Amino acid sequence: MVKAVVGANWGDEGKGKITDMLGKEADIIVRFQGGANAGHTIVNDYGKFALHTLPSGVFYNHTTSIIGNGVALDVPRLFEEVKSIVDKGVPMPKILVSDRAQIVMSYHKLLDTYEEERLGGKSFGSTKSGIAPFYSDKYAKTGFQVSELFDDVLLREKVVRVAEQKNILFEHLYHKPLLDPDEIYKELQGYKKMVEPFVCDVSMFLHNALKEGKNILLEGQLGSLKDPDHGIYPMVTSSSTLAAYGAIGAGIPPYEIKQIITVCKAYSSAVGAGAFVSEIFGDEADELRKRGGDGGEYGATTGRPRRMGWFDCVASKYGCRMQGTTDVAFTVLDVLGYLDEIPVCVGYEIDGKVTTDFPVTHLLERAKPVLKTLPGWECDIRGIRKYEDLPQNCRKYIEFIEEQIEYPITMISNGPGRDDIIYRKK
Repeated sequence: MVKAVVGANWGDEGKGKITDMLGKEADIIVRFQGGANAGHTIVNDYGKFALHTLPSGVFYNHTTSIIGNGVALDVPRLFEEVKSIVDKGVPMPKILVSDRAQIVMSYHKLLDTYEEERLGGKSFGSTKSGIAPFYSDKYAKTGFQVSELFDDVLLREKVVRVAEQKNILFEHLYHKPLLDPDEIYKELQGYKKMVEPFVCDVSMFLHNALKEGKNILLEGQLGSLKDPDHGIYPMVTSSSTLAAYGAIGAGIPPYEIKQIITVCKAYSSAVGAGAFVSEIFGDEADELRKRGGDGGEYGATTGRPRRMGWFDCVASKYGCRMQGTTDVAFTVLDVLGYLDEIPVCVGYEIDGKVTTDFPVTHLLERAKPVLKTLPGWECDIRGIRKYEDLPQNCRKYIEFIEEQIEYPITMISNGPGRDDIIYRKK
């Protein structure tokens, strides 16, 4: 059976924890898109970790962790990450890398950095991990696929062609030092050496695993609102963040995905630029940021303070719809215990009209939040394991949001640990 864990919003919803938790029942966990530009924070028996490329199931001995063909593969980052977890006492994970994955090159990171510099105040708030230039090259057919590392004639010819093209940008647009084809070739040879023991025909591996009845978990990065087609374009990422892309980014048939667990935070947060209707500022935001997550709301990759907001029913309903949600996992609910009243965004006012449908970006920029205030529960709910043991106002908050978003909340996370979870039958 295949399950997908994806985000409903701007990313940072708590997918890492949910994947880590569901990993107990999984045989194989697949990262199917994105690169090392966003992180998943996980707290378990080994300690606290921020993963960027590795799937969040690497902490179990029984799982195989797969880097799918849809991933932007940053080879040195992947192996630094493996070393960092093994150094903390985690057993060496079983890793497979798709022979069809493509490689993030050092010049992708340079291009990302130079372009953000060039754009100045109009930049996209990139993490400068090379993701947009990487995916541009993939679709322009000038990227390096892992399989190409094993064809030396092709590789030597291609590095010359790629350097020639990139150097026009480096010289005339960015006024930076030129690329040397020999250095690019050397970089690729280094990556080949690192990745060779793990390369695999992943789609065939997963085909056989499905025939054997194995449990497969697909792990997405970021959330619906960062999808390049259905998100807040152009302030989006460069690969599809939707569960539907999980089939493509892993190499399995779409009908195999039977359960789509969409992760929603009990409030909102976002990293990077772009429309964010329910955003709050000042002391109110600082207090929520400080209490949020495990150790505060700061990006797992960049350390940047996240932008904070109240729960957005309009964005979340849309995000869940685009994912094809079967179950909602509702996270960081324990954080809200300090509030006597909790505002919730239930609609957007655009040019004097209220809507509950998520609009395209140019309208979104004009939207003002329509807020409804719910009573808080004003106590610590960590340690509670049964839904009926939650304070009444806490249950009312969950049920109100479920009614607004129109998808069933079946898991509630009330702490950072693997066991801080309440299952709720629907």
